[in-house]
Amino acid sequence: MSIGDALRDSGLDAVDARALLRHVLGCDGAYLISHPDRPLDAKERETFAALRARRVAGEPVAYLTAEREFYSLSFKVTPAVLIPRPETEVLVDAALQRIPRHAPSRVLDLATGSGCVAILIAKHRPDAQVTGTDASDAALALAGENAARHGVNVAFAKSDWFAALADRRFDVIVANPPYIAAGDPHLEEGDLRFEPPGALVAGPTGLECIEVIVEHAVRHLTAGGWLLFEHGFDQGACSRVLLAAMGYGDVVTLRDLSGNERVSCGRV
Repeated sequence: MSIGDALRDSGLDAVDARALLRHVLGCDGAYLISHPDRPLDAKERETFAALRARRVAGEPVAYLTAEREFYSLSFKVTPAVLIPRPETEVLVDAALQRIPRHAPSRVLDLATGSGCVAILIAKHRPDAQVTGTDASDAALALAGENAARHGVNVAFAKSDWFAALADRRFDVIVANPPYIAAGDPHLEEGDLRFEPPGALVAGPTGLECIEVIVEHAVRHLTAGGWLLFEHGFDQGACSRVLLAAMGYGDVVTLRDLSGNERVSCGRV
């Protein structure tokens, strides 16, 4: 079996098949294109077949390869964290717009998971002092690996939302919290079936974590500081109401590339 045979006969989506084979061979996409006749040895065939079977069963490619590209960087991911998605790039863009390029600032990333948001902020705003928190030890260990991989300095700490932060204040707080309602049928579909429920499900309404963040972030923001958080496509209106009720100004909701309301922001 050659590279070309494996790709043609895998029965997988072409993008998935190429991603798995790149992982097996430790190569890039250009190599697959330029070496279609290169034969796979027995070990490579066995490994690819095993990964293919797991993908057919529904496991996310990102977990099978332990890699996910996000905002043009590659991050290590495991089943301990959510898989970074393109929608979250809206959160990164919005945060970068509100963090000065060449001045010190303090930034907090709540529920940091793989650390991708905190790491990208630190990479694009090197004068910022970035802190990432999570309640999961496994997530924090992974985030630390990703930060070292990309050569950025992010202080990661274990905290249940703001519990371990005492009276610390930040100029910008960002979060991609759980925002799916318990029992939502989407939880039984696609990659969500394999991702950590604690990072997906907020509670009966899906707004529980957002409510906590909006309420308590006020006491951890400097004057004029921004809160930005990702939410479900149908939670923009509720998010704006929550922000306004807590006294945030300049409240706005930003849309993702699909046109869905995805990130809401407000400043104190």
